[in-house]
Amino acid sequence: MFRLRREPAVFRLREALRPLKLLGLAVPTLLGGCAMNGVTFMAPEGPIAAMQRYHFWQVTAISMIVVLPVLIGVPILIWRYRYGNTKARYTPHWDFSHSLEWLMWLVPAAIVLVLGAILWIDTHELDPYKPLASTKPPLQVEVVGLDWKWLFIYPEYHIATVGEMAIPKDRPVSLKLTTDTVMQSFMISALAGQIYAMPGMVTKMHLIADRVGHYDGDNTQYSGEGFHGQHFTAVSMGKGDFDAWVKKAQTFGTALNPMAYNRLAVSSTPAQVRATFGNTAMPPHVTFFNDVPSGFFKKIVMRYHHGKPVPADQQPGTAAYNAKYSG
Repeated sequence: MFRLRREPAVFRLREALRPLKLLGLAVPTLLGGCAMNGVTFMAPEGPIAAMQRYHFWQVTAISMIVVLPVLIGVPILIWRYRYGNTKARYTPHWDFSHSLEWLMWLVPAAIVLVLGAILWIDTHELDPYKPLASTKPPLQVEVVGLDWKWLFIYPEYHIATVGEMAIPKDRPVSLKLTTDTVMQSFMISALAGQIYAMPGMVTKMHLIADRVGHYDGDNTQYSGEGFHGQHFTAVSMGKGDFDAWVKKAQTFGTALNPMAYNRLAVSSTPAQVRATFGNTAMPPHVTFFNDVPSGFFKKIVMRYHHGKPVPADQQPGTAAYNAKYSG
């Protein structure tokens, strides 16, 4: 007669703990990214990201007042009151303690009040619309979200870029953001937080870089099949290098007239834009545009304000629009 063989308890325990073993291997891998410069606010390159990191650790430390007793106490209780421990105190009729009730309600309530006060203060301190105090005038950059790239317009210099946003070190940057397609989410983790951009609306963000470097920028709002390629690099550079960068864009860029913008707005990644508009004088993975008309950003915003639906062949990213301008 066939009988199932019972596995020893040690093997059953090993199988039960397998998910924890996998989690133990995964956590260091996931946290390894926190040490990468230019990628996360955990390695800040500006005062805004530095304040965000401080706020994160502040909230984490306060939360540990509740979390640590649970993490430490539960294993102790499990071990002390295990089935085989005959020395543990047995009180089957105990069901209430005034001291524990006060402890379990007052401590979490106090933590909520403290965290609420901290969140209120830091929310106002980190308001993305709040200009940064500086003796230097802010650099104005107008950001337009498209499928699947960001267009950075520098109205003071009449240039624009795709794939790269250059900023001077130690100079505040004032961003105005909108999209000419679906809602998108703009973020440069190492410099500032995240903010949404929507068609027909303008949101704002202020940031500053403390040192020279390259920082990853993304759209964190899914926006279609090319979403995975919607990345850019924020480059902080010295004033002389920034001036040279502006001059290069003004000299070697492609004119951003209405026809060029219509072709640019067709669904494409920064790499595809580079292949369409780029030349050998431009840096790799970056596309320069020049002769950007004054008020270009405002016209993109206002096209959604006339009270009538934008026709399909005038909506960047739609099949009708792509068919009209992709050639």
